Amino acid sequence: MAANVEARGVPIWLSDTGTGDPLLLVHGWGGDSRAWNGLNFAGRRVITVDLRGHGRSPVLRHGYRPADYAADLTALVERLGLGPVVAVGHSMGGQIVAELALERPDLVTAVVVIDPAYGADEAEAATFEQRLAALRSDGAEAAIRQLGLPAGAVRDQLLATPGHVLAESYAGMYTDPDAFGARPAATARLAALTQPLLCIRPTPAMAAWDIGLSLPYGSRVVLWNGCGHFLHHERPTQFVDLVESWLASLPDAFACSAEEDPRARTMTESGSSTPLPSARASAGSSNSSVPATPSRSSSATSPGRTVRSSPSRNGRSTKL
Repeated sequence: MAANVEARGVPIWLSDTGTGDPLLLVHGWGGDSRAWNGLNFAGRRVITVDLRGHGRSPVLRHGYRPADYAADLTALVERLGLGPVVAVGHSMGGQIVAELALERPDLVTAVVVIDPAYGADEAEAATFEQRLAALRSDGAEAAIRQLGLPAGAVRDQLLATPGHVLAESYAGMYTDPDAFGARPAATARLAALTQPLLCIRPTPAMAAWDIGLSLPYGSRVVLWNGCGHFLHHERPTQFVDLVESWLASLPDAFACSAEEDPRARTMTESGSSTPLPSARASAGSSNSSVPATPSRSSSATSPGRTVRSSPSRNGRSTKL
């Protein structure tokens, strides 16, 4: 099914295909549901959406902050009778699905984020206001300059997105009082998450920061070093396999405490395993990690080796 489905009075365009456990896919800033083309989640019910102001969904004057998008998704999940979903988001979509899981934990069983739009360091945060001013002045052209996007479908989708949509979305992610795009706010906000989270990052420094978050048991951080921001475009088959294998591991993860976790080793992309390191690694290393906060558990994987935080219980340019 492909149709506009009303959510909070707004007809949101979505595609609803397949049968099985529901998977909700949420695109990033200035994108649309075509961002997920080429991904084959066989045996699952897959719902992709065009967020309000994007793609085939209508453009309104206001309502483009992550909390607004998450509220729309809440209405869609309830209207479609999906029950709890696995919520997957890229970039801004990563912040949106985290917001959805935080606000409506009854509707989300697990969260997958692809280079999510949170975790900006101090140097990046210092550019927020300047970037926002440029977006308000030049719209999509400013976004293209900021991201350095080459010609192609992603650039075309961004250029088709109205400037006020881009600017308000950016403010909602990074400069509004309740935004959690910067590290201090993200650390505090994500500490309230109750669902396991899979995070995929393209740089060691960001993966190292993510693994230091206080995340629920079963969470995992994966490093695909050398990839760009659109990791699922570069490795579509590997992305699907990673998500499916991680989801399959969760029942075992929840059946035991962290101290009793039988997965004392985690699998690398090559299929081998490596004992857990005990020391903090350099953030510049291609296989770096930092220990997770006690009482939580997470792991970080890079193409040749896996590093994992101590057992427990419970920068680059702006990600958009």
